[in-house]
Amino acid sequence: MAAYAALISLMRVIDDIETHPFPPIFLDKQQVESLTEKLVFLQEFLESYNSPYAYSDEADPLEMRIVDAAQAAEDVIESYIIDTIHISAAATDDGASGGGDGEQISCIHFYQDLQNVIEEVDMIKKEVTGITREKVVHQRNVADLRSSSSTEKKHLMVGFDDVLLQLLDRLTDGNTNRQIIPIVGMGGIGKTTLAKGGSSSSMDEKELVVKLYQYLWGRRYLIILDDMWSIDVWDKLKFSFPDCCNSSRILVTTRMSNLAAHLTDSYNVFKMGFLDEASSWTLFSKTVFGEQGFPTQLKSIGKKIVEKCKGLPLAIAVIGGLMAKSEPTVEYWEHIKENISSIVNSENDDYCLTILKLSYNYLPIYLKPCFLYMGVFEEDRVLSALEIVELWESEGFLKPLDNKSMVTIAKEYLQELVDRNLILVHELGLLGNVKSCKIHDLLRDLSMKEAQKQRFFYVLREESPVGVMRQHRIVIPRSTSKEKIVNAFESMSHVRSCLLWCDFIRVLELPKSRFLRTLHALRLYPKRSTPKPVNSRYLAFRSVAFHLQTSIKFLWNLHTLIIFCEGDSMGRIDIWKMLKLRHVEFYDRMMHLRAPPSADDDIIVMKHLEVLGGVKNLNLSEDVIQRIPNIKKLSIIVRVNYLSCLQCLTKLESLSLSVYSTNKGRYVQKMSFPDSLKKLNLDLPIGFEWEDILPMIGALPLLHKLTLRGGRFKEGEWETTEGQFPSLRSLNLVVCQDLENWTVSESSHFPFLQELRLCKMKNLKEIPLEIGEIPTLRSIELYHCNELLVFSAKEILKEQEDLQGDQPDLHVRVEVKKKDKALQRLASSNFEVVVSIF
Repeated sequence: MAAYAALISLMRVIDDIETHPFPPIFLDKQQVESLTEKLVFLQEFLESYNSPYAYSDEADPLEMRIVDAAQAAEDVIESYIIDTIHISAAATDDGASGGGDGEQISCIHFYQDLQNVIEEVDMIKKEVTGITREKVVHQRNVADLRSSSSTEKKHLMVGFDDVLLQLLDRLTDGNTNRQIIPIVGMGGIGKTTLAKGGSSSSMDEKELVVKLYQYLWGRRYLIILDDMWSIDVWDKLKFSFPDCCNSSRILVTTRMSNLAAHLTDSYNVFKMGFLDEASSWTLFSKTVFGEQGFPTQLKSIGKKIVEKCKGLPLAIAVIGGLMAKSEPTVEYWEHIKENISSIVNSENDDYCLTILKLSYNYLPIYLKPCFLYMGVFEEDRVLSALEIVELWESEGFLKPLDNKSMVTIAKEYLQELVDRNLILVHELGLLGNVKSCKIHDLLRDLSMKEAQKQRFFYVLREESPVGVMRQHRIVIPRSTSKEKIVNAFESMSHVRSCLLWCDFIRVLELPKSRFLRTLHALRLYPKRSTPKPVNSRYLAFRSVAFHLQTSIKFLWNLHTLIIFCEGDSMGRIDIWKMLKLRHVEFYDRMMHLRAPPSADDDIIVMKHLEVLGGVKNLNLSEDVIQRIPNIKKLSIIVRVNYLSCLQCLTKLESLSLSVYSTNKGRYVQKMSFPDSLKKLNLDLPIGFEWEDILPMIGALPLLHKLTLRGGRFKEGEWETTEGQFPSLRSLNLVVCQDLENWTVSESSHFPFLQELRLCKMKNLKEIPLEIGEIPTLRSIELYHCNELLVFSAKEILKEQEDLQGDQPDLHVRVEVKKKDKALQRLASSNFEVVVSIF
């Protein structure tokens, strides 16, 4: 919730003061202790507070008072920090020692303003002290919520015939042991409908706690536990279900994947997916027209309406039920198509929204701000997991946990939302980690509605009044005009976070808010691009002429810096005193890093820096390695003789390395990599021979993704040997022009290979057939390769079909040029073919 997020954010501001390098920031110790004690009390109160407004369209007045008080305290404290830094900077520029009447007056005002805020927080504390768990009852009666409409809804079951048959088979498979069968999926996916399809029995949870064990002993029973939310509840109930070896069954529906995994092994879990296109259309057609024919003039627009429901049965049923009661006109259906989400969430007394909102209300309080934040992203956008994690971290609403970094906490919270089916996985990494994700439109609308209710973030509209610029978090949609954006930037006075999804525009400068912490504006081109807010934590934008070095020493709290660079030369940048930096990355143009300061003094260690990318000519000397001991991801262009200490980066997991030098093989033979590497992208000039380093690369124990680009193979051959690449999942060969013969004598040479990608391999004669014998292989991709490789892929696929039938696990994708008709015909009968216009 927004109140909890505001308290955590304020606590982080106070904690950050202790790490401010220079000038030191001093707060009155008694005031800080008094404020901190009250904030901790309010946090603990909210963690057990069941708001009576949880199912209301109105915000909880008590929570809003907490939000206002916490944000007022932030304004006071951060103003003091900013003023102190600016005064110190001005004094340094003037050659003065600092101090003076102006600073003293500012301090007097600060202490008085802070005391006023503390008194307001204390008043709130006194008010909530009398609120106990018994006085505020959270109405979580699932049965009442499911019958929120005036009549019982009749649900069709479409598209789950196979799942239903599997369920019925599991219920009646003759196994005499008691079995627990979880059905898991997001709200509205059809879990309850499926459970009712397996049996008409139902039992209220309250009835199960009274002597249930005695009642069930010796009986053969089927118990359905619908919409289970808590592992603790199951741990209390499970002893009530005796196992008399008489084929009893317990059917559990839940939205929580981790709860399902807790109940039984993965074999018994039924994971409910979304309906496919055909099943979605069948459900929609039957809901709207029953057994009657579908009007021809409405089919095209009807399919677009169904497409916007994204395969969620609940959405299709609600929108279909509405349209069944309305005139079937093209004009009305066009209106429905353009307003799907808002109509679904308002039809039948918010029936759909109420079901989905259960998922939000049952979230632990620390996850609620994370879910609300998902509403800031554009509809239908594929979201980078790393981007979500870094934005959450910068916003300050993650509560610190012992011995865990904020990024680790954010990753765990993201996985929790995935496990609760509130965030949908779009792509998994090779090791099973969440790489990218999406959020269903209805869940996104839910997060936006709750966020607006709690003032968690504000979406800028063309009709927005100027007064809203006192909001702390602003989202600017793609459709916003340049004039509106410029005016908003001018009037932002208290904004901490600004996220722009607008089309590419050029503006004079960035938002003027002195409090700005988070700026995500990758479609924004500021002409004056030097960031000014000294408390910034996250900056991501485009730049025409980037001159950050003039003010970078004041960005003491910056964690993430992502710049898309324009122009031929971006100059040099100095990062070596920005001690909180975790992620620095430059795109489109490489950035030169200034050399670190002389090591005559104590070496400043950037212990938080984990990602450094888009950097040119960084000399990985012993001095530099000592300063970045915890680097995990590195992307650089360097001379080969700058890599003498590369192997000393013992925590490095991902390396993208482009090498150039006139001394060809002299230094390559001395190059070595740390055993910690999991991903390696290596680009070598034509004169460098792969044979000098491939044995070393093949011996890396954790390497699971390898890309080789350029270089040369001596005599045009590459022969792998036993024991190489023990963990490799993905192999990419790009423009290795002189490679003709690739020999793999045993499939055990790449025992876990899943993906093979070949790009512009003009002279390679074939893919080794042994590659096709690797049991884990799932895809082969060919990009602008020759006919021999296409024939070779066909042979491998044919062998797979002979072994596995017409539906092999292997998928082959071929991309060819538009003018290459013969190759298109050759590939089209067996593979997915993509025609490139280039």
